[in-house]
Amino acid sequence: MTSSEHDFPILVTGAAGAVGAIGRHVTEILLAQGHKVRAMVRREDARAEDLRRLGAEVIVGDLTDLDSVHHAVQGCKRIYFGMSVSDAYLEATVNIAAVARHHGVEAFVNMSQMTVSEMSITETTESPQHKLHWLAEQVLSWSGLPVVTMRPTVFMDGFFLKTTAAAVRDNDALVLPLGGGRTAPISAVDVARAVAVVLHEPAGHIGRIYNLTGPESADMTRFAMIFSEVLGRTITYRDVPVATWTSKLRELGLPAHLLAHLAAMAYLHQHGRYDRMTDDFIRLTGHLPSSMREFIQAHAEEFKQPTDAV
Repeated sequence: MTSSEHDFPILVTGAAGAVGAIGRHVTEILLAQGHKVRAMVRREDARAEDLRRLGAEVIVGDLTDLDSVHHAVQGCKRIYFGMSVSDAYLEATVNIAAVARHHGVEAFVNMSQMTVSEMSITETTESPQHKLHWLAEQVLSWSGLPVVTMRPTVFMDGFFLKTTAAAVRDNDALVLPLGGGRTAPISAVDVARAVAVVLHEPAGHIGRIYNLTGPESADMTRFAMIFSEVLGRTITYRDVPVATWTSKLRELGLPAHLLAHLAAMAYLHQHGRYDRMTDDFIRLTGHLPSSMREFIQAHAEEFKQPTDAV
């Protein structure tokens, strides 16, 4: 890498992070590699200040606002585009694609979802977010941009931390509506590592699609056994109806668009649509992805019972 390439910041959208915080992890990795990073966030808060302390240039803006996107992209040669589940996802994609094309970026890494690989005009899922991801990929293909598409499977951080930690902690139960379906979840940190590999030296990756999975496809009974072994107490898998599960999530204030997406993912799991494995992560990074055991060990404090925490 020449010194001149370091003069241009890499734009990372969604850098403040929500579930899994992929953008935050990508920012940390790129900064450690010596890159300049422009971290785009939705609001000025403690997370934005943390990014500044790491060494990132923080820009506050909205991906659905064309002017915000122009100011974020201007002067950047490489872009990581990731956005939380949102009914405005396609609008944001079109905005950043138009601006990226205007500025002639050399690499555009797009965060999609593996389910898109099984979709077409006539084959969709019931998830409104899956449909937006599929349409977004079409837009980026038409744009002529130098796109690299990342399609991870389900995130460990979503299904096995955000939506289940309380039940594991309080009731020794992995409560999910996934039936007997098998899945090969991947950690958000691993997805970020794969993204950073591409952004570090993108030339050989342009036009490629990477399907990212964890190292094992298993059912929830198997994962509950791993929880038990790591935490030192018996954790059981409790299969619940999708409607019951989403009702509990609705009480947490999750928006209807996200609830519909999660419900569709649950039904797809029940029908075996997430039982798939690839070696794309290994080929990209040269390392095995984190196992469920390693993920639970890394987050053990969040699964501890109140009595254990005293």
